[in-house]
Amino acid sequence: MQRPRSLVSPLLSGVFCQCEAPGSEAGPRAGPGVVPTAAVNSSVQPLVAALATDPCGGSLCGGPEHERRLYTLFQELDVNRDGGICVNDLAIGLRRLGVHRTEWELRKIVKAGDKDLDGQLDFEEFVHYLRDHEKKLRLVFKSLDKKNDGRIDSQEIMQSLRDLGVNISEQQAEKILKSMDKNGTMTIDWNEWRDYHLLHPAENIPEIILYWKHSTIFDVGENLTVPDEFTVEERQTGMWWRHLVAGGGAGAVSRTCTAPLDRLKVLMQVHASRNNKMYIVGGFTQMIREGGFKSLWRGNGINVLKIAPESAMKFMAYEQIKRLMGSDQETLRIHERLVAGSLAGAIAQSSIYPMEVLKTRMALRKTGQYSGMLDCGKKILFKEGVTAFYKGYVPNMLGIIPYAGIDLAVYETLKNAWLQRYAINSADPGVFVLLACGTISSTCGQLASYPLALVRTRMQAQASIEGSPQTTMMGLFKQILNTEGAFGLYRGLAPNFMKVIPAVSISYVVYENLKITLGVQSR
Repeated sequence: MQRPRSLVSPLLSGVFCQCEAPGSEAGPRAGPGVVPTAAVNSSVQPLVAALATDPCGGSLCGGPEHERRLYTLFQELDVNRDGGICVNDLAIGLRRLGVHRTEWELRKIVKAGDKDLDGQLDFEEFVHYLRDHEKKLRLVFKSLDKKNDGRIDSQEIMQSLRDLGVNISEQQAEKILKSMDKNGTMTIDWNEWRDYHLLHPAENIPEIILYWKHSTIFDVGENLTVPDEFTVEERQTGMWWRHLVAGGGAGAVSRTCTAPLDRLKVLMQVHASRNNKMYIVGGFTQMIREGGFKSLWRGNGINVLKIAPESAMKFMAYEQIKRLMGSDQETLRIHERLVAGSLAGAIAQSSIYPMEVLKTRMALRKTGQYSGMLDCGKKILFKEGVTAFYKGYVPNMLGIIPYAGIDLAVYETLKNAWLQRYAINSADPGVFVLLACGTISSTCGQLASYPLALVRTRMQAQASIEGSPQTTMMGLFKQILNTEGAFGLYRGLAPNFMKVIPAVSISYVVYENLKITLGVQSR
């Protein structure tokens, strides 16, 4: 919670169009015009003109008058008059205007807008930062304005915080209101909300994060997903474990429903070749003929059983890695998520990898070969030794980076594209957009890491196939390329992709219902 501060300087209040609310038809109020239009550098005039073309409906508006307000503010903050605003300039300039920010907040502002990485904001970067900043503030205001009346009251603040898993009293909500309320109405209109947060870093606004969180509910039966992130409030109130339980239950149901496709994928990865082609219908027919309808679920038990330990290990490792990275942010930036998520995934996979080997062997077993998971584990241990439980470990670890990297990058790209084009009144994308983004990003991640996953599966299965040579990872790659061509690295890709959409859809439906059962507030 931010501390109350003095009223915003008229210069700051006049920077943005003074509409009554986002999307209002009211015209802009004139702000102070100190510098004539001609004084603005001609190179940035097209930028400012572009920002002024959509009064009240776009990011920044106000026409020529607004152009002067922007430049006036820039000059006021450019304390040493060198044409750029550095952290020191920002600290002194804002202090003069009655706004106090911590050094960390100031550095965050400069870092967010500094596109050319020279340590300061020139006029163009400054305008771009304000434009993006106001758009985020506009989306959050709309999200908090539950009654859609252009004002936020104490009840709406309480409800919004409850949605985030935090319960506060009405007195606490009124205290928050008073810190922003300039006219004593005990409600916050758009102007008060925006002026209070002007030149305050707004990268991690809770509503946008929680709407768009790339959640582990998108369970497609793979084990390379980046861990979920939880807010401080979710961790303190214990909501995080309920989300994990709901996610684990959703994963168990979706994996069970798509287990026949998963087993077919494993069989095609190991047994299909240029000379021994296996198609989807033929594969299912072969499995049913060999072991009956029940055999379609071989290996699913261990696949479900490993969800809980893997999720727990991944979550704990992720939280520790975030602390070691020394990040002050509640939610990591995308490249930090990639590093922390990949390391957490590697740690979790290392701890449960023997279960991965068991899952592959159980999926490939013939009728009567093993009586169960324990029998399978004992026979592998006595016949092949402990090292057999780590066959394919290296390609599995290497596959985490391309999967997580592309998965996150595609998701962030789709998210930003949607926000830029469609996020006018709310940051909430809706169920179908989230499912589509999660499905596409997961599919792209799998496509990138699939050759490594195939080699891993063949290495795990080597000892169970009579006469199969025990080759290394590079040896297997060369062998597949020489005998089957590049296409051989993608055996089993069709059933793998066929299970993505039903797996994601089932996960989401089960997850939402389990959240209700567990009493988890909707995000």
